[in-house]
Amino acid sequence: MGCGSAAERRGSTVLFASGADLQSINPLVTIHPLAKQVQRYVLLTTLARYDSTLVPQPYLARRWDWSEDKRRLTLHLTTTLAWHDGAPTTAEDVRFTLEAARDPLTGYPRMTDLGGVERVLTPDDSTAVLEFSRPQRSFPDVLTDLAIVPAHHLETVPHDRLRQAQWNQQPVGNGPFKFVSYEPNRRWVFAANSEFPDELGGPPRLSRFIVVVVDEPTTKLAALTAEELDFAGIQPAHAAFVRRDRRLDVLDYPLLFTYGVVFNIRRTPFDDRSARLAVSLSLDRQEIVDGYLYGFGSAAFGPVPPGVPGAAPLPPVSMDRDSARRLLGGREPDIELLTVGSGEAALEQMIQAQLEQVGFDVRIRQVELSAFLDRVYGRQHDFQAAVMGIPGDLALGYLGPLLELTGMTAPADPDTVQAVFRDDVPVAFVYYARGVQGSNRRVRGVKMDLRGELSAVTEWWVEP
Repeated sequence: MGCGSAAERRGSTVLFASGADLQSINPLVTIHPLAKQVQRYVLLTTLARYDSTLVPQPYLARRWDWSEDKRRLTLHLTTTLAWHDGAPTTAEDVRFTLEAARDPLTGYPRMTDLGGVERVLTPDDSTAVLEFSRPQRSFPDVLTDLAIVPAHHLETVPHDRLRQAQWNQQPVGNGPFKFVSYEPNRRWVFAANSEFPDELGGPPRLSRFIVVVVDEPTTKLAALTAEELDFAGIQPAHAAFVRRDRRLDVLDYPLLFTYGVVFNIRRTPFDDRSARLAVSLSLDRQEIVDGYLYGFGSAAFGPVPPGVPGAAPLPPVSMDRDSARRLLGGREPDIELLTVGSGEAALEQMIQAQLEQVGFDVRIRQVELSAFLDRVYGRQHDFQAAVMGIPGDLALGYLGPLLELTGMTAPADPDTVQAVFRDDVPVAFVYYARGVQGSNRRVRGVKMDLRGELSAVTEWWVEP
């Protein structure tokens, strides 16, 4: 029988909990926030990446040059990076990824961010040139978000079939960790890439990184305290309990992640602005922040948290249930709140109770993640209202797709989009989230910030 705790026996293997499976490891079709981080920081590489001050820095593109009119961006790629099957990473991989992302058949969630790209040229294997239809103000944020995929594995797959590509289950990457295995709804296993180039940061200090799917919060907490997990997102209510364990720590960090009630204006009753406004005026946001988040967050009145570049100053929405009742005019709308999960749904129950005080008849419908994504993002948009977290990006490119998800047409300018959210109330924003992770103190070098939980994963190390 082995000696020591489960954590000690793991050595430099780290287990990181995810509340749901990663949806897909393919960055062209993924919206799951943790999946995107695994793509960017673990398995694959992006052209550039943000430093801790949120300034884009070279990564796969070691340097870049702008034309004088800011309509041509020349990316000079590293020549030392190989795919994990030995093939070199080249400009053709960049071209294929960007062209697939620009094709509506692919369904890349941030396709509109590439709307200004007219052509992607590859004069040689280490140079990619992006030509834009209009001058660019800055380095495109989407190039820090979209991980590059291997053309030689995916170029024969029709773009409208990329969601079903075999590569999604058995990916070949070029990042600091190599794919080892995948058990659906159980785990993704990655091993350190000992040949990852020094110029890109060198090999990671961990030997293995494993994403473990644990959907029940209480099960996740129990596994963390039993040292069967090294990291687990925890409910704010459990933070004090975790802090009492000397083996564990609580990491609290900012997120670009807003929670809200997203309305489908294609369906009654939310085709009527007065019903949407009634929901917004019914919400006691501070009660939710205090009672559900235990202070790990702040009341939200728009899609962009204050302090994020480009956030429009929006006036607070004061709770006014008398006005909400007047807006309903005696109606008692029957609505379904769609959400992800299978547990207590504490947040949804608080929202349900607050809405019922003004006359709404509210049912909570919990479904697993893939069903939720299909109902909300699918062509039928089969929902009335969805309680959901909204992951953001520093270029605010998520605002347009979010508005279009509700059934509205999005203007191109982020300031105008924010004004539409304020005036037309297609979403009742509830709170700006903060990250709350329970972590085992044996893992050192951990930093989590607006870039995500895994932005420094290659620098994590385990104390002997």
